[in-house]
Amino acid sequence: MLGTATLAAILLLPTWAWSLPVALAIAAGAWEWSALARLTGPVRWLFTLIMPALGLAMFFLATDWGNAATTGIAAAFWLLLAPVWLWRGWGMPGGLAGALLGAVLLVPTAHAALALHAQSPWLLLAALMVAVIADTAAYFSGRRFGRHKLAPRISPGKTREGALGGALAVLLYAAATGFLGFDCAPDCLSRLLIAALFLFIASVLGDLFESHAKRQAGIKDSGNLLPGHGGVLDRIDSLTAVLPLALLFFLLWT
Repeated sequence: MLGTATLAAILLLPTWAWSLPVALAIAAGAWEWSALARLTGPVRWLFTLIMPALGLAMFFLATDWGNAATTGIAAAFWLLLAPVWLWRGWGMPGGLAGALLGAVLLVPTAHAALALHAQSPWLLLAALMVAVIADTAAYFSGRRFGRHKLAPRISPGKTREGALGGALAVLLYAAATGFLGFDCAPDCLSRLLIAALFLFIASVLGDLFESHAKRQAGIKDSGNLLPGHGGVLDRIDSLTAVLPLALLFFLLWT
């Protein structure tokens, strides 16, 4: 039901209307992150309200510099800092530092969800499908072939075999999209495959980073706003990395 409603909203709503569910999702994610960052009282409410407002402002008041800054910060975090963070097992900061980290995760996600939709709802859907396919293929290949843990300290259920299956599925999806959707020439297809591989890696990092934050906090789910599905962050963890990088690749490509 949630997936169907999201799909309908993406394909049927104009971007200004799509900004409403995006703002709600980011606000819910901010509320959950504020608990992980140990924010309390009015500060927690203020953080929850500011995050979607900043995300929408970055889109509606967008400039070339703003797009570059937002996507650049997200790319630097996910491709450079997040892998080291997870490898070293650094703790999650609280207070102002935790709020700033939450802004790095949530504001570029909101901005990218709107900017990709403004270009084409199908472009946003294509980026979302990378995370869906990566997660689904990794789950089934991990269950069938999984022997070696990918990150046992963070997420014991994930395996290297599952990650490999997810990567192969994403690359096949990218190749099919290139041939059928974009009628790619060889150089176009090679760029698309490279982008898909980076987006797959980002998807895994987004998932692991949120798992690491929850493990640090000693909780299983980020919240209970979605009965039967856990928290909103549990649903968008991969997207916090995938969407900003997808927008970056699009901006570099065009």
